[in-house]
Amino acid sequence: MRVNIIFACTECKRHNYSTRKNKKNTTGRLELKKYCPWDKKHTLHRETR
Repeated sequence: MRVNIIFACTECKRHNYSTRKNKKNTTGRLELKKYCPWDKKHTLHRETR
């Protein structure tokens, strides 16, 4: 049930991180504060489809 997901920065819209999640336990989209190398600061990253 684990699927690969990609995180995109909400400010620069670039795809910076990828990970895996259990779709059965986490049905909604993940949002994490991660470091964006292009903005050079921590920004909100959302799961993309």
